[in-house]
Amino acid sequence: MVKFSNGMWWNADGVVIDWAVEAVKSEALDGRIRCVATSKHINHRGDTLNAPTLTVECSSPAPDTLLLTGYHWKGQKQTALGPHYELFPDVDYQNLTANRQDSLSTSKTPTELKIATNTLSATIDTRPSSFNIDIKSHNVANPTIASPGPDHLLTKLGWRSVGYIKKGTNAVHPGLSLTDPDKGERWFTMQFQLSVGEKIYGLGERFGPFVKNGQAVDMWNEDGGTSSELTYKNVPFFLSSRGYGVFIPYPGFVTFEVQSERTTRVNIAVPSESLSAYIIHGPSPTEIIQRYTLMTGRPALPPPWSFGLWLSTSFTTSYDETTVTGFLEGMDKRDIPVGVFHFDCFWQKGFHWCDYEFDKEYFPDAKGQLARLKEKGYNISVWLNPYIGQESKIFDEGAENGYFIKKSDGSVWQHDFWQAGMAIIDFTNPAACKWYQNKLEALIDLGVDCFKTDFGERIPTGNTVYHDGSSPEKMHNYYSFLYNKVTFEIIEKRLGRNQAIVFARSTTAGGQRFPVHWGGDPMSTFEAMAETLRGGLSLGLCGYGYWARGFEGTPDPALYKRWFAFGSLSSHSRLHGSGSYRVPWLIDESGEADVVLKRFMGLKLSLMPYLYATAIKTHETGVAMMRPLFVEFPEDPFSWNVDTQYMLGANLMVVPIFNAEGTVQYYVPGRSWYGILDGKLRRGPSFVTESHDFSSLPLLLRPGTAIVTRSEVPRGSQGRKHAVYDYAQEVTVVMNLAGGDSVDLLVEVPDGSKPGSFFASLTIKGDEKTGSINVVGELKGQWSVKKVKSDGTVDLLLAEDGAKQLAW
Repeated sequence: MVKFSNGMWWNADGVVIDWAVEAVKSEALDGRIRCVATSKHINHRGDTLNAPTLTVECSSPAPDTLLLTGYHWKGQKQTALGPHYELFPDVDYQNLTANRQDSLSTSKTPTELKIATNTLSATIDTRPSSFNIDIKSHNVANPTIASPGPDHLLTKLGWRSVGYIKKGTNAVHPGLSLTDPDKGERWFTMQFQLSVGEKIYGLGERFGPFVKNGQAVDMWNEDGGTSSELTYKNVPFFLSSRGYGVFIPYPGFVTFEVQSERTTRVNIAVPSESLSAYIIHGPSPTEIIQRYTLMTGRPALPPPWSFGLWLSTSFTTSYDETTVTGFLEGMDKRDIPVGVFHFDCFWQKGFHWCDYEFDKEYFPDAKGQLARLKEKGYNISVWLNPYIGQESKIFDEGAENGYFIKKSDGSVWQHDFWQAGMAIIDFTNPAACKWYQNKLEALIDLGVDCFKTDFGERIPTGNTVYHDGSSPEKMHNYYSFLYNKVTFEIIEKRLGRNQAIVFARSTTAGGQRFPVHWGGDPMSTFEAMAETLRGGLSLGLCGYGYWARGFEGTPDPALYKRWFAFGSLSSHSRLHGSGSYRVPWLIDESGEADVVLKRFMGLKLSLMPYLYATAIKTHETGVAMMRPLFVEFPEDPFSWNVDTQYMLGANLMVVPIFNAEGTVQYYVPGRSWYGILDGKLRRGPSFVTESHDFSSLPLLLRPGTAIVTRSEVPRGSQGRKHAVYDYAQEVTVVMNLAGGDSVDLLVEVPDGSKPGSFFASLTIKGDEKTGSINVVGELKGQWSVKKVKSDGTVDLLLAEDGAKQLAW
């Protein structure tokens, strides 16, 4: 929390702010505008002396995107130091700009400076003492703004909204500023107006209130659990209900005072001479996210097997091959299909984290054990972090070769918190990256499929030197990006495209390119379950497409069963704990948890044709699999307030139950929604109150949509169900045609054997009385259709083997 004011009129003690007051130089250049503003009104030539200036530039680097940059001094090394976010990593940027069709133009008049496209503009008021920047939308209908015409204001930077801040400095003392020029703090701020009713979302994985208004949010990765304002995943991007988003491309500390310092503004500040902001026009949330992820990168597509159930050893528990085998056999006995087994920290020897080798005391035949697990159809995950304890057998090698972060005297930067005397791998050093990847390659050769990239938040800033000279302050958050990138790239190199996955805890902007991400360490309470969902939804709005979680403590049976139902209807599902195991028979002696896990994992696997098709779309667009209701229903005002339910893809709504008793009240948007589990219709817009036992929750199919499922998931050679099977074989198409409206749908069926591709597509036209399904490609075997009608009844239609059409 960083506030520079004391109320509306006064600055905080020791703070001097030079605000942009008056434009004294204005230029309309090719593709950009530039304005020099003074911090006071210029009455005569003498006023140009001892008057700091702020320079403001605005360009449009991509359609429906503005880049607003303000700076004070431009010759300061710390401002120019990296790292810098990787922007537009997946596109040919030159081609993108060369083929623009949005009529980008700049202009200058005696009263204003303007940059505009067909849909977006920024206008700087250049009249005396009138500095102001209006950001407007043009010729686009906005689902959340009632506007009398095609143009409307998105936001603006008005009176005292662009400023250079000096806190505790000698800047106001001419003599002292010569002898001690670096005293104190210097910041740059931009303050965006909030309109009446405007709501702000995102800013990374944040566990507090879902709507960020009224909160002070700092971008600084911390290992702080999930029950405070701290978070592992800080992303300097927010999405506004008014139809725009703002991304601050500064990887270090950024502070957002969201209606918390000025009640009509989002105040943004960075400890720098310069501040840039990308203003991303939608107007819909989906379009904002797509354009933001075009800039920062879209999630890679995880392999289909990763959508199965992950079972972990947990953290500090004791385990060896006998323990692992016993757990997996117990899950098979109860017909709970595990797809991935994860070895947490103590697969390595204590005090040795990390040496990236199995502890021979507990795993004397690691290669053989992993081979035996692979033969039984399991994928393998192991835990790691980028810290090398002093007792690690590779510490000396890393220190001698300069692979670790250093101090200014050239010694290794070491720490005793977590692992004694640990060093930290310097991922700005290409040789260190290669050395680290070689260690992981040896594990891949052993049979490991993926890595849980834990930690990455405890990154030093004091007396810290990087190989490439990067700013330690900017590297604090950005380190997590490099850590996960280097890890992900070696997996992808060895196992292939669409086969790579990490399980990451820390991240920043752009880290969505290297999925999956998990929600850190919540406690075992229903309140923590709810805060975890808020964190996941907030993160998803920042382009993170795939997400999971684990939890601390020992859950009681009711929480365990409710949380698992929620977890199974997330993109990725994991049983993981800290000091206790997570197999159901050790938590619920009644055996009911066994039944609940079997039911919900069976449900998730049956939904894989829909879920993996959704995963592909997430990879293509950046819109998360788990998304808030307002992403799909931005025109519904109440949807912007909902944070205890979510859409799983575009067509399914999931309502977790946050109590043992099973009572739940939830919101249903307009028209008739069909219950996948209970076969009942819910009609909206309305609030619904229901009770559900542990084997149920509201899982509703959106009106006028269809999904492809598999009623009987096939079993593999080990007799176990898997997330990977033929998604086009013996499918059931579930269509919600209740309401009588005619539909024209395209439903795609993914190819599980060729991740990223589709095996067939279905064109569905008609209403509940008459219509047809036409197949392009092939649906194998006999397939069926469940047609939900307005009276709540369901017609079952059967197609012949390999049929290309079905009519009713």
